[in-house]
Amino acid sequence: MTLSGRFVALLCLGIVPVVLFGAQAGTAYLAFAAWVVLSVVLGVLDLLLAASPRRVILERRLPARVRLGTEGAAELLVTNTGRRTIRGQLRDAWEPSAGLDRSRHPLVVPSGERRRITETLTPWRRGERRVSDVTIRSWGPLHLWARQATLSAPGRIRVLPPFASRKHLPSRLARLRELDGMTSVQLRGQGTEFDSLREYVRGDDVRSIDWRATARRHDPTSGSGARVMVRTWRPERDRRVILVIDTARTSAARIENEPRIDTAFESALLLAALASRAGDRVDLLAYDRTVRGRVQGATGGDLLARMVDVMAGIEPALIEMDWSAVPTQVAAITSQRSLVVLLTSIEAPGASRGLLSVLPQLARKHTVVVASVTDPETLRATVDRSNRDGVYRAAAAERSLLDVSRVTAAIQRSGADVVTGSPADLPPALSDRYLALKAAGRL
Repeated sequence: MTLSGRFVALLCLGIVPVVLFGAQAGTAYLAFAAWVVLSVVLGVLDLLLAASPRRVILERRLPARVRLGTEGAAELLVTNTGRRTIRGQLRDAWEPSAGLDRSRHPLVVPSGERRRITETLTPWRRGERRVSDVTIRSWGPLHLWARQATLSAPGRIRVLPPFASRKHLPSRLARLRELDGMTSVQLRGQGTEFDSLREYVRGDDVRSIDWRATARRHDPTSGSGARVMVRTWRPERDRRVILVIDTARTSAARIENEPRIDTAFESALLLAALASRAGDRVDLLAYDRTVRGRVQGATGGDLLARMVDVMAGIEPALIEMDWSAVPTQVAAITSQRSLVVLLTSIEAPGASRGLLSVLPQLARKHTVVVASVTDPETLRATVDRSNRDGVYRAAAAERSLLDVSRVTAAIQRSGADVVTGSPADLPPALSDRYLALKAAGRL
């Protein structure tokens, strides 16, 4: 049960006799008491005439998935099975991170009828966004007292990563087509696979001339000149790309209002989309001390669908990363030489000791790339030295950058490549490194 402001105002009217008949205190107080009793009687009568909110049946219609930052339409169906019309309010109790546009709705449902309430959800966090209860308040005809009940109406939606980096995919696919010999530009990289023969045109690399094919095509009796033949090349296909995402405590840090792990997801999705188009097989492993998510054996359009679905439910674990188990996890995926991409954070040498200890073992068998997001605020702090606080911040930023450079040099000495960038720059930078490895024939 709940009271309205109208009932409070009705009670306040009882003060008027006290003010008017202040000299006759007994009469004034008697009149006030009678007024209070009358108000309570009216409230009880109003409550009895209010429809019961427990005679309501609730049904939800929700989208199964929605991307982070996009809108999703949710419907709540309210069916009145009672004998009186429900007039009141409904409050839907979604989690705040679900981004519900408004939680309270006016409600008028005649007996035996159903009403649809449409809501707009704009989630601002990944994962499962849930709702469990709906509260309905039913007023009587005088709008003095109301019946109130909280009913169970569970529901959930799965919020997927936004994949905002897909805007970089068309330009990288164009470069991939150049590598693959699908355009007029033919590229030749050391260790790439032979594709076909064609006639030499001005601008071709003379090192790609196939003299044996030229001799076979030359016919002295035809009277025409010799046709010089060149080889075209394409990158190797059906290679393995293994994406290992660090989900330990350092991935929870926020850079430019985005967790490091979300930047890792964006980088992994863009690289997976590019590698699958290139004909390579992509596997995903999210790991700290246990496997938080895994995608294996998916190809084509099913690959990205499974990846975003797995990524949606992964949150950073506030524990240390167990790097010693990573080579075993990679070996369990494949024994073939692969491109292993470690999406983690490069910090002080002490914090990166576990990573550095396993890189030589991985680099002996695989091509290893370590990708890490950098904080642009650190770079900006090195410039501002206008006051004492700025100087101290600049010194701390310079020390942080020096630590990162030391770890980067140690990683490169271990035989691995390093790719760093801001949250906006890391996904395309990692894809560019993949294309560079393709062009150099290192995959």
